Amino acid sequence: MELTINIKQGLGGLQFQMPVEEVVALMGTADEVENIDNAADEPTTVLHYNKLGITLFFEGENPQLACIDVANEDCTLFGEEIFDLDERQIVQLMVKNNYTEQDADEEDWGERRISFPEGNIDFYFDEGDLVSIILGA
Repeated sequence: MELTINIKQGLGGLQFQMPVEEVVALMGTADEVENIDNAADEPTTVLHYNKLGITLFFEGENPQLACIDVANEDCTLFGEEIFDLDERQIVQLMVKNNYTEQDADEEDWGERRISFPEGNIDFYFDEGDLVSIILGA
């Protein structure tokens, strides 16, 4: 599977707003499926593709792809193998591609998060290493 991040669009052939059935036809059966029904929010279906390092979040009554969490080291962004870059290089890459607004925070569980709200993308670091990227529409 091609693992190119297309900001605010998806990951490779996975496009935001795709229905669950279309994604399963493309990706195959997930290793694990979670259904989260929080009364305050829309119902959420989560598909875990552990071997690929990809978790997909679908929201709504007719679930559509809303968020992708990728931890696959073969992932690229703007032509760069993103997991080979350090935090400074990732920030430079984002700024070079006109995503200048950024926010950084230390998460309760210990990871450092760098967010680029304009691109709806978050990078998570553990002890300086990129461990996960979360992207949305």
